[in-house]
Amino acid sequence: MNEPTPNAEFINSIAVKFPDISVKVYSPRRVYIRIERDLAFDLARYLYREKGCRLSTATGIDTRDGFEILYHFSHDPTGVYYTVKTIVPKDDPKVRSLAVFLPAANWIEREIRELLGVEFVGHPNPAPLLTPEDWPADKYPLRRDYDAGEGSGNGD
Repeated sequence: MNEPTPNAEFINSIAVKFPDISVKVYSPRRVYIRIERDLAFDLARYLYREKGCRLSTATGIDTRDGFEILYHFSHDPTGVYYTVKTIVPKDDPKVRSLAVFLPAANWIEREIRELLGVEFVGHPNPAPLLTPEDWPADKYPLRRDYDAGEGSGNGD
């Protein structure tokens, strides 16, 4: 059985609509698309509404350059994953919420907000999911500077 390969026409159509992207074809089934934070919402909406992709999940990583948010979209007919990557500055940890048009983003954005401290602007319900009720509002366990010994809200 032949491995699916990223469709050059598919990628080119994205590049025409979003000329400032950077595309890296990591493997035949994995394509990374880097885009500025202010355009990530529009690209995600385009992949979902115009290209028929579905959001599988999102991840957030505290890097030296900022908080990297990755939205993993599957194009099911080809089996190719298109990952939208954007950097959110640590001094302004905000990005537009995809949950306003994509219900699948609801819980994962809440988890990233709670564990990494990135605000998803416009999210319909940013309430915590994972931490205890007495968890300090300014402690984010997935940040590089998090110190688990500093009163984690567990009654210490």
